[in-house]
Amino acid sequence: MKITMKITVILILTLLFSAGCKSSKNEDSKKLIIFHAGSLSVPFKQAAAAFQKSNPGVNIIMEAAGSRTCARKISDLKKPCDIMASADYTVINTLLIPDHASWNIRFAANEMVLAYHKSSKLSDKINADNWYSILMDKRVSFGRSDPNMDPCGYRSVLTMKLAEKFYKKQGLARKMLAKNINFIRPKETDLLALLESHTIDYIFLYRSVTLQHKLKALILPDQINLKQASLKKHYKNVKVKISGKKPGTYIYKYGAPMVYGITIPNNSPNPKLAKAFIKFLLDPEKGGKIMKDNGQPSVVPAASLSYKNIPGELKRYAAKQ
Repeated sequence: MKITMKITVILILTLLFSAGCKSSKNEDSKKLIIFHAGSLSVPFKQAAAAFQKSNPGVNIIMEAAGSRTCARKISDLKKPCDIMASADYTVINTLLIPDHASWNIRFAANEMVLAYHKSSKLSDKINADNWYSILMDKRVSFGRSDPNMDPCGYRSVLTMKLAEKFYKKQGLARKMLAKNINFIRPKETDLLALLESHTIDYIFLYRSVTLQHKLKALILPDQINLKQASLKKHYKNVKVKISGKKPGTYIYKYGAPMVYGITIPNNSPNPKLAKAFIKFLLDPEKGGKIMKDNGQPSVVPAASLSYKNIPGELKRYAAKQ
């Protein structure tokens, strides 16, 4: 009798353990981990909510950071990730391909602006012709993100250097870069609290973020704002030195039109679900519309150097280069 009871208990425990394992596996198959640029926080939150409506039970875990920080979580820290979305598609090319990802799809555009609020000092006088003088005023403080961690950071530097050429003000970029360095933050969205608390007056920021957070934005000339694909050669006349793939190494980032990139890392725990989300995100009637409404219009399909490695079901969102 005792032997029978022991066998029964063992069978029950085995069944419970087996059920627990199946439940765990089922939960894992519905978990999606996304690392993304801070400037994608608002549209990705909306896209995730819409995706979950048509895919009940999916658990989407999103981590926002500077795009280069996101990449290093994958390459250096080996953190599991299903989707990596960068504010600069070249971050994926330089920091993840080929060791940690095999392809890259360019999917959205943006532009640099100067964000401020109604109480920003001298905001009643600022315009596209004098903004650099306003920023250099001793009464005014401004913020930018870290070029080594965030594309918006090195794009801010590139914008300053393009402004020096456009306005023909020798030494302007150097002077601007030396001012208010205590207000440099890891990513551009970290600066919003400083602006909203009136700690600083202006931020070099993406236009999409100003729309999403209902901030005032000074629209900069196309020769400066890194928006126009037709000005690709002009933007390339400036560059900034930033940290490279390995510690102690450096690379140069040249001015270029702003384009976002997305990939599924090689270590993705759930690539099937990741593909489904990307298809939703890049659909012009679904995620593409959400992105456009948030100030980040689609560039799909755009040329990709890694086109041959893009999964078959996603190839229609890119083009051969």
